[in-house]
Amino acid sequence: MSNSKEYKRVTVKSLVEMKASGEKISMLTAYDYTMAKIVDGAGIDVILVGDSASNVMAGHETTLPITLDQMIYHASSVVRAIERSLVVVDLPFGTYQSDSKEALRSAIRIMKESGGHAVKLEGGKEIKDSIKKILNAGIPVMGHLGLTPQSIYKFGTYSVRAKEEEEAEKLLKDAKLLERLGCFAIVLEKIPAKLAEKVAEELRIPVIGIGAGNGADGQVLVLHDMLGMTHEFNPRFLRRYMNLFESMTNAIGQYVSDVKSSEFPNNEEQY
Repeated sequence: MSNSKEYKRVTVKSLVEMKASGEKISMLTAYDYTMAKIVDGAGIDVILVGDSASNVMAGHETTLPITLDQMIYHASSVVRAIERSLVVVDLPFGTYQSDSKEALRSAIRIMKESGGHAVKLEGGKEIKDSIKKILNAGIPVMGHLGLTPQSIYKFGTYSVRAKEEEEAEKLLKDAKLLERLGCFAIVLEKIPAKLAEKVAEELRIPVIGIGAGNGADGQVLVLHDMLGMTHEFNPRFLRRYMNLFESMTNAIGQYVSDVKSSEFPNNEEQY
């Protein structure tokens, strides 16, 4: 086992140290205070306030509809719960793609209004000006390559990316560019395990995978998926550590029947 160092607070520097010492990085999403408190307390390294809140919390089909204000609301709720984890906040679709000044304004709002520790942007060369501007303002940036859900309408499907030589080469080039620009880490989503391993080997900054195999420097999953609260979504990369859907359904069903039969509240449960 690696000589894992105890971090009182995880910072962007800690993650680079973890990679250097061979310690894998654990990352999960959270979108609200109660869940974030549990995740942080359980020892997660990084909490991602993902724009996946658009799907998980708001019921949208894609991540596109969520707004900057909504992301700030979720992020501030999470930050209030945190004692140890590094909190990374997604810049939502439309707040950084077209204009690097707008990208900077969006990132500054997230940092000022939510207290998050870093932002995450999807894309490579196309958004390098936005990344530069945000980094110049002293805001840490995490990159995101491979399947970039904000571009879902361009891809047309959520299937594995970078299987073809050309796309794989572009991905490696983009990853190196993100490192050169100064990103502190990169998420690689749904790409072949061999490619993710190669990227992780060629970069000094940590590469965190989701559906990218075991060669990455860390892993991220959506909290509601790994706890089995959602049950319609079954990608190969998802391991369910619990079946909360079933437990919660049973508990709520029991409550309903106890209320209907006057079983609840009993004598001890009233004043």
